[in-house]
Formats: sequence, C-alpha cells, structure tokens
Amino acid sequence: MSHKRSGLLSGLVTGLLAALLCAAGLGAAILFQQRLPSAVMSFGGGLPVSLALSLLIAVVVALAIGAVRPRSLALLPIAALYAGGAVAAGQVTGKAVMDGAALRAPGRPAGLGDVTLDNLNAGLGDALSLYRGTLTQTWAAWLCIAVAAVAAFALVTLRVVRVRRAQRAQEAAQEPGQEAEPEYRAPFEPAQQPTPKPTADLFTPRNPARD
Repeated sequence: MSHKRSGLLSGLVTGLLAALLCAAGLGAAILFQQRLPSAVMSFGGGLPVSLALSLLIAVVVALAIGAVRPRSLALLPIAALYAGGAVAAGQVTGKAVMDGAALRAPGRPAGLGDVTLDNLNAGLGDALSLYRGTLTQTWAAWLCIAVAAVAAFALVTLRVVRVRRAQRAQEAAQEPGQEAEPEYRAPFEPAQQPTPKPTADLFTPRNPARD
C-alpha cells in the first residue's frame, strides 16, 4: 500500500540532488558577488545576503524532500545535514575558485570561465581557512551553515508531522465501523414474543363471550 511508505529512500535521493544544485548555485553566487552593487555588499558586511542565500538553500532542500510526502523521522537530521553541507560546499567551492583565479590574474573579477580544476586546487587552502580560525573570525561562515541546517530541519519536521497526521486520519476513516451483533433467534421463532395469557382464576366467573 503506497500510503504506508516512509519516503526515506526517495527523500534521500531528492534531497541530495537539491543539495548538490544548491551548492553549485551558491558557488556561482560567490563568484559574481563582486558584480553586485557596492551598497548591497557593504550592508552588514554582506552577511544579510549570505543568510538569505542560506535560507533559500534550506527551503529548496526541504521542498525537495517534502515533495515525496515523507513519513520517516530519519529525514529530519538528514535534511539539516544536506542544507548545511550545501552551504559549506558552496562557500568552499566559490571562494577557492575566486582565490585561485585571483592568483593567476590579479585584479580581474572572477567569472564562470575561471571555474577550472586548477583554480580550485590553487585556492582550496585559502578557502578552508573559513573554518580553521577561531570562532571570532569564522563565526559568519558557521552562522550561515547553522541557519540553513536549522531551517531545513524545521521545515521538514512540519512536513513530516502533517503527512503522518493526514495519513492517520485517512486510515481511521477507512476502518469499517463495528455494527451491533444481531440477537440470535431459533429457526421459525417469531421476532416478537407473544403476549403471555393471564393465569386462570378459579374464583373468577367465566365469560362465555371470551371463552
């Protein structure tokens, strides 16, 4: 019966595909962040933009997992892992390519043409420094990861709870009602017992019309 499927395997596959696409999209966004208006990137040090992208990644991952109508509670931490991992992968990939392109061609803004394995390897060491320093220096990168993970966990939790509640209500509605058991009667027994006749009284005069 399809309504009893947990959706675990389908959620794993769809969530992983969405996370990979989000990681690639975040990496591309980091490459083009220098082309955004300076007022946008200078506001809050660019943190609001990064947090908005993290929330967008969480929503995309949650929608991908929720599309399969999941019931398994195991998908809750997996959704958080996918969303947080997508943010981390996008951050590292985008910064590595951007740093590698800057080493090869200083002063030139990075673009899609700079997405090469050589640039990725050249800038990978500097990109990993996003997480190697102290928390006072790396808190922004960790905050984006945490926001994406928590948001995806909460959204998938709401979806799983709604699906489980709806399926429980559907199963309860499909259960046949218990009918009252009919009273047993012997063969040829009338449905209503005849009214008993009063016992004869020896001292009561007989009525010829009734006897």
